[in-house]
Amino acid sequence: MPFAQLVLGSPGAGKSTYCDGMHQFMGAIGRECSVVNLDPANDKTNYPCALDIRDLVTLEEIMADDQLGPNGGILYAFEELEHNMEWLEKGLKALEDSYILFDCPGQVELYTHHNSLRNIFFKLQKLGYRLVVVHLSDSFCLTQPSLYISNLLLTLRAMLQMDLPHVNVLTKIDKVASYDPLPFNLDFYTDVEDLSYLLPELEAESPAMRSDKFSRLNQAVASLVESFGLVRFEVLAVENKKSVMHLLRVIDRAGGYVFGGAEGANDTIWQVAMRNESSMMDVQDIQERWIDAKDEYDAAEQKEWDEQQKKASGYPVGAGTGTTTPDLIPDDDDEFDGMPPPMGDSGVKVIRRNR
Repeated sequence: MPFAQLVLGSPGAGKSTYCDGMHQFMGAIGRECSVVNLDPANDKTNYPCALDIRDLVTLEEIMADDQLGPNGGILYAFEELEHNMEWLEKGLKALEDSYILFDCPGQVELYTHHNSLRNIFFKLQKLGYRLVVVHLSDSFCLTQPSLYISNLLLTLRAMLQMDLPHVNVLTKIDKVASYDPLPFNLDFYTDVEDLSYLLPELEAESPAMRSDKFSRLNQAVASLVESFGLVRFEVLAVENKKSVMHLLRVIDRAGGYVFGGAEGANDTIWQVAMRNESSMMDVQDIQERWIDAKDEYDAAEQKEWDEQQKKASGYPVGAGTGTTTPDLIPDDDDEFDGMPPPMGDSGVKVIRRNR
């Protein structure tokens, strides 16, 4: 039973960076993972691409042959893929039970009202794939109430359209501390419980729109989002190992991976780690970790990784002078350098593919 993530999000949300980071993280924990590029405009991926839609159709060819613009070309490409599902099925079959990351384009039309993307993955479900939608949003949207509300509507529409297990993620959360102070704690934005508190902030953002008409519209939009009760967010800093580990645990629960994977011994080790370690940061942890005491947490986590590296190397903690940057994953551009290997004979086998 293969498992997969369908990575969606607006342009600039960090989809390709997420796929690259998650691919490296899974390699470090011994989970076989492959990335499938479904963006016909992306000709330079920063991750090893196991299957590429550009081998079937490219955006440049569509725009030239059919006189379409970029957005129309992307939609046409997915209609083409939907009518050539045997190409995708054959490519995925060659990957066997590898965990799949589908890197999708940033055109929101694909997952708000166009049906081809949804139909493609419904067909994959019938083939036995266990899918989870990972919808990424840039945390910059928290800085303006109007951006945040717009993002809530987009996220809600995507959840209703795709009709799959859904994990919404605020990316680049480590940059929030450098923005202007937020009027509310992070838990207000991640839990999406009472948006009425945000209405005065909306009016303050656009004084020209202070009228009964716009006030009623804002209240109606807030009530709409709250009435569904579907939207909430996880947070992610892709360079932070604990943040990626936390998010992967959430995704594994959403897709059922935690209840039984496809890779045998390595899965068992991962499942034991998930049962024995705290996996959910509470609300106060999020606020403290990424805003109130970010620098202190960064320093403490770096010290922890350094100590684990020294233990893994057989040296006592504190031995030597100066600080060294762990280099456990040998890629020079690896955002996850410093990921500690399992201690002792844990049974985890780290698999690295040659590029």
